[in-house]
Amino acid sequence: MKITHIETIPVELPLTPRRIMRTSWGVHRTSPFLFVKIHTDEGIVGLGEVSCTPIWSGEDNRTAAHFIAENLAPALVGENPTEIERLTRKMNTVLAGNPFTKSGLEMALWDILGKTAGLPVYRLLGGPVREFVPTKYSLSGMEPEKAAELALWAVAEGFRAMKVKVGMEPEQDVARVKAVREAIGPDIRLGVDANTGWSPRVAIQMIRRLTEFDIFFAEQPVSASNLAWLADVRRQVTVPIMADESIYTLQDAIAIVRAEAADILSVYVGKGGIGPARKIAAVAEGAGITCTVGSNLEAGVASAAMIHLAMATPGIGAEEFPCDIIGPFYYDTCLLKEPLPLVGGQARPFERPGLGVELDEEKIARIRVG
Repeated sequence: MKITHIETIPVELPLTPRRIMRTSWGVHRTSPFLFVKIHTDEGIVGLGEVSCTPIWSGEDNRTAAHFIAENLAPALVGENPTEIERLTRKMNTVLAGNPFTKSGLEMALWDILGKTAGLPVYRLLGGPVREFVPTKYSLSGMEPEKAAELALWAVAEGFRAMKVKVGMEPEQDVARVKAVREAIGPDIRLGVDANTGWSPRVAIQMIRRLTEFDIFFAEQPVSASNLAWLADVRRQVTVPIMADESIYTLQDAIAIVRAEAADILSVYVGKGGIGPARKIAAVAEGAGITCTVGSNLEAGVASAAMIHLAMATPGIGAEEFPCDIIGPFYYDTCLLKEPLPLVGGQARPFERPGLGVELDEEKIARIRVG
């Protein structure tokens, strides 16, 4: 089997108005996705998704389409798509950085391999280590009353864990977390995510204040560029610290472990692909810490890849720290022919070959750009 050509489909998908995401990075109103189709000479087509919000990833659907056309497609056409590890390394030799762009192609390669073998991707990864993937909901940095209202909706949907965006204005952060805790009661697990928004001194003060509301983790409290700061915060608080923006690569994972900077690593399919995420989870497992799966509010294709990853990876401790496989909850439009089997608090894969999903071409045509 050989790759014949790679098709790219840029779209812009607006978030549901009530789900617009406000964080210390800015406001996320619209997601610029690039869907990719890797075509082969045997008629098997692999489907992938580049989910790349520029304010967070530094990539968008236009840069992704450019680099695929100019750098990555020329390197992949003519190759055997089932040789995923070798092709992942080849992509890294022709293009530095841009992990989200590469991840869209890598997940399409897994889709082809699964379709060729007649197996869901999670079975190619070794089979299930859990019956389903526990998930949590993410609450935007909105006004406290609105955050509490949305938290109650999430509980009604079945979520038993959630996190609140903080790292903006300290007193509003405290008021938001307080309002959510009072709304959901003591039995729902609650974490906070600062998205690098605090200095080390403020992070320590804020996390100590927020322990009053029984938070079970604090995600990326300080800058991603200084592991010493992250380690210093971890030493001075009692709440488990999660690294997110600090970790993209296997080397990042090793550095975090050596620095004793985090208790949990947030791994992303988007930061390079399924295979690289598995390697990071293995490092965490070997070091005696754990992982969860983070989200960039992916659409259906990447969300499917995230489910397959979490279903088959023992280093992802989803029961202790539920995953952010929640992107489809943030959009009014589902771009798949059949919505993923996602319900509040639980994600399951389709029992179909590959990623198990197909695009709804009519809906795609309506929001295509460029």
